[in-house]
Amino acid sequence: MTLDSLPIYSVLELNEAIGKLLERGFAPRFVLNAFVSKSQLKKGHLWLTLTDGKASISAVVWSSHLKKFEFRPTDGDGVVIVGKLNFWEVRANLVVQVLDMRPSLSTVLRQFEVIKALFLKEGLLDAVRRRVLPTYPGSIAILTSVPSSALADMLRTAKERWPLTKLLIIPIPVQGSGSVAKQIQSILADLARSTKALGIEAIVLARGGGSREDLMVFDDEALCRELADFPLPVVTGLGHEDDLTVADLVADHRAATPTAAIVDLLPSFEIAKEHCLQRRKRLNIEFVWFMRRERQRLLDRRKTWRTQSPLILIQREKEILREKNQLLKALSPERWLMRGFSIVRNRFGRPIRSIQDLSKKEKIIIQLSDGQLDSTIDKIY
Repeated sequence: MTLDSLPIYSVLELNEAIGKLLERGFAPRFVLNAFVSKSQLKKGHLWLTLTDGKASISAVVWSSHLKKFEFRPTDGDGVVIVGKLNFWEVRANLVVQVLDMRPSLSTVLRQFEVIKALFLKEGLLDAVRRRVLPTYPGSIAILTSVPSSALADMLRTAKERWPLTKLLIIPIPVQGSGSVAKQIQSILADLARSTKALGIEAIVLARGGGSREDLMVFDDEALCRELADFPLPVVTGLGHEDDLTVADLVADHRAATPTAAIVDLLPSFEIAKEHCLQRRKRLNIEFVWFMRRERQRLLDRRKTWRTQSPLILIQREKEILREKNQLLKALSPERWLMRGFSIVRNRFGRPIRSIQDLSKKEKIIIQLSDGQLDSTIDKIY
């Protein structure tokens, strides 16, 4: 091989050739899963060192894009990046230009565990804090994205289950991080001050399906503290059944989905109707028994009143007096005198019952049926 058979480049020409080769042979945009080993802000640009534990590469978020990003990674955070390659021919420097960046699932779950542990320590997740949901709420507030399929399903379910409940729809952003969480927190604070004026009895915080990373806003510490201190019962229906956020943990009731939140909060019209029919049936039975019992009570009272009639009572008293009169006649002294007995009295008129009460020469009076005799005691045997 001779030098004449090989292509000849200057440094700049070589770097330009490499750049053109990368442009032709590499995807214009790609998704990169990585961890941030270093994060540094320089002149408004965010410079990152990305790694997977085996290799590393530099990345940059230009200041013009950085202000659009809700998520700002710190060292150790997992990230999912949409980017493209930037190759500078002058220095043969290759970096990933970040077009979009989101936290990875590992970062989301790490933040969830950190806030969960903090709230557990403070007692914000204690079961005793959970309040009972209203049985028949007259008015509730629904905080969710407007318009959305989740809201449409909730409105349809509410109309089918319990159309008597008034629904106050409050639009909120449901995806993002810091600024989105602050917006929701501000809305909740305003709503907490207006609950009496609005007449609401509970609130529903809802978001339709998505990845767990999309629900990261509901792990925000300040937002979840606002939910924990809300003056009314809070029901959450965030994401899918398997998704669990810190907002779900501090809520008074956690539903698997937005639709399930409405089902759990509002009573069923059909079930309530059936309960009313059963109650009416029981009341009819109780009414019949009550009327029978009262009728019998009145009959018993009328019977009692008849036995306690004044005429009957007078007749009864007359009969008692008649019997007593007969008894008195049977026991009267006159009756015994008529039978041949006599009554002996001393001179003072007291009856003499024993010879011990008499002495010789004492005067006595003997009463017979037709008169009395005066006598003097001559001898006592």
